[in-house]
This record gives sequence, C-alpha cells and structure tokens, in this order.
Amino acid sequence: MQANTETTFSPEDNSPDALVARAQALVPELRVRQADTEKAGHVLPEAIESFQAADLYRVVQPKKYGGYEYGIDKFVRVAMTIASGCGSTGWVFSTGAQHQWQIGLFAPEAQEEVWGSDRTALAASSYAPTGVAMADGDGYRLSGKWSFCSGVDVAQWMLLGVRIAPAEGVEPTQVGFALIPKSDYRIEKNWDVLGLIGTGSNDLVIEDIFVPAYRIITHAEAQSGNPPGAAINQSGLFKVPFFAGISYCLCAAILGMARGALEDYLEGMRDRVTRGAAMGAAKNVAEFQSIQLRIAEASSSINAAETLVLRDTKEIMDIMAAGQELTEAQRVRNKGNIAFAVKLCVQAVDLLFESVGGQGLHSQNRVQRAWRDIHAASKHISMNWDAVATLYGRSQLGLPPGPAQY
Repeated sequence: MQANTETTFSPEDNSPDALVARAQALVPELRVRQADTEKAGHVLPEAIESFQAADLYRVVQPKKYGGYEYGIDKFVRVAMTIASGCGSTGWVFSTGAQHQWQIGLFAPEAQEEVWGSDRTALAASSYAPTGVAMADGDGYRLSGKWSFCSGVDVAQWMLLGVRIAPAEGVEPTQVGFALIPKSDYRIEKNWDVLGLIGTGSNDLVIEDIFVPAYRIITHAEAQSGNPPGAAINQSGLFKVPFFAGISYCLCAAILGMARGALEDYLEGMRDRVTRGAAMGAAKNVAEFQSIQLRIAEASSSINAAETLVLRDTKEIMDIMAAGQELTEAQRVRNKGNIAFAVKLCVQAVDLLFESVGGQGLHSQNRVQRAWRDIHAASKHISMNWDAVATLYGRSQLGLPPGPAQY
C-alpha cells in the first residue's frame, strides 16, 4: 500500500515548532509504509525525499551549509516525532540527522567536500573501531570491516570508527572517526534480524583506500569542546563534547517508538469488543480496568522518559550558550538518564504488547512491530541499562568511571 507523499510545507517558517509540526504531518504516511519498509529491508526513498522536502535534516546542520544549528533538545523533538511513525525509518532518520552535527565537528575541508556541491548529502555510521587507519604521507591508508551500518543504503557518506596507527608495523595509538565517501566502500547485504528490519544495517568493507588527514577526527578532538570544525561553526552546538551528545540520536528514536506504540494501541483498543458472544454479551475492552491501568502506566512512563531527556538536552544547550563546560558528573548523569529513559520506554511497550491479545500475532499489527523494534534498539550498548547504570553508580560513589565513554 502506497501512502500519499504530496504533503507540502511553507518555506516561511523554519522554527523548531514548525519542524516538529512538519514531522508530525508525515507520521500517518510513515505508519502506512511500515510493512513495505520491513519488506524492502531499508528505508524507502519516498520517506527520505519527504524529510528533505520538509527540511528536517537541517535541524542541527551547520548554518554555513544551509542548516539551522538548533540545539540537541530541538533535534530530539523532531526525531522522536518521526520515529513515532515508523521505528526503522525513525532510527535511520535520527542517526542521519544528528550526523549532520558530527560532520560539523570535522575540519572545514571535510565539510566542504561533503556539502560543497550537495547540501542535502547524508552520512550513516558504524562507531566500533574495527578498521585501522595507518599514517601515509599527508593522510592515512584505511582497511577494515564494519557492522550495524544503519542507513548505509540511503547515505552518500559513512562515519566509521578507526584505530589510528602512526606508521606501518606500529600499534595504533589513537581512536577516532573517518569520513568516507560511498565510492570507497562496499556494502555486504547481511541484515537478517528480529527488529529494526527496515534500517538496512548491513556490513561495510573497505580495502586499502587513501583518506586525507582532514577527513579523520580523533576522539580527543571530538570531545575537546573545540573541534576542528569550530573554526567555521562557532555556535555552542559544535562545542558539545561528542560523547555527551551523540547517544541522543538513538534515545530519541526509542522515545518515538514507544510513543507510536501507545498511539497505535489506543487506536486499536478504543472501539474493540470481546468475541465471547457465546458466553454472554460482548464487552467493550476499553472498560476493562486492567487495560486502563496498563495504558496509564505506559503513558506515564513515556511522559517521564521524554521529560527527562528534554530537560537534560536543554540543560546541555544552556550550558554551551553560557560559554561553560559540562562537568564529569553532569555527563555521567545524562548517560544514566538516557539509559533509564530507554528502560522506561521498553517497559511501557511491554505492558501494551502483553495485553494486545491475539491481534498482536499478525505481522501487520503495528504494536507488535514496535515491540520488536524497541527491543532491538535497546540492545545497543550505549542504551544498555546494566552497563550504563554501573558507570552512573560508580560516579556517585566517588569511584573512577572505568572504560565507558561519557
């Protein structure tokens, strides 16, 4: 079933509220396309086109290249709205839109290469440093294989985690990210999973390519609050330490999946009646107290998760606007809050799915799809409560943070 993609938008209002409204206007057609997106195994081109037409990818893109440079809090609102329409599409949109911020941390030459001739260019990513960049003249030789490359099919660039070696035969001494054009990598189609099926998170292979030095940024530079890109992107947005900001692209998508599951559940339950006519008159399921309690708890959990994340992201942007720095305690707390918000959302969707009944067995049922998607999404290591909560607890006990990034 094809959705109507003729939605048009006024170019006159590009405020954050207008972007959220545009995202909300796209939700119905995203819901119609959910099954087709899963069947395709990747986000459909018409969805990407609708996001570009609505200027949604510009939310945290540098102004120099036509973006709006709004804060991470504004980005979260847009991203979670899109994900409420389709979990897979929302995951790919959210990562791709926030990568516009990450590209803005790179050297000016890299940004010009990405957006100089095409301001709509997008990047996907795989951050585990499974490739080695070996110094070679004024750049690096890079080889490796990366997994979980969500959105690789719709992106023109990749942001890849790399270990950086100063010379051949020398062990890597730094870790960072390489910005690689589509012409330099090969996609291995192997995405066969339970949830987030439509993200097309296939593997990617690179065999001995040359990467200019300006297209690599180290973790230290990305975390510094003064990355190479700050030379041309001087707003507080580009002073946010990378690991203090990047996890919100995954968290925002999960918030949206939970909100979408609740909306779909309510739509299905309001007029639903029991089928036990042989044992008496059919009853309206909405009158069951157990259903009412599940809806109330799920709603409050999702509301709490959204409020927590939006409070923290606004605080981050306020601190940057004041020219201050995030403390270690704030960064660790925010990481803990992200994982806890995700935990609340997963529990909320579990509450709903457990009471959806036999209808939830159908492959076309959107609540079961949200249940699969949110469980798949929550398996990401940066969203894992057990791992992140340990870091948060250690911090409050005055212990060193350990190896986790924050």
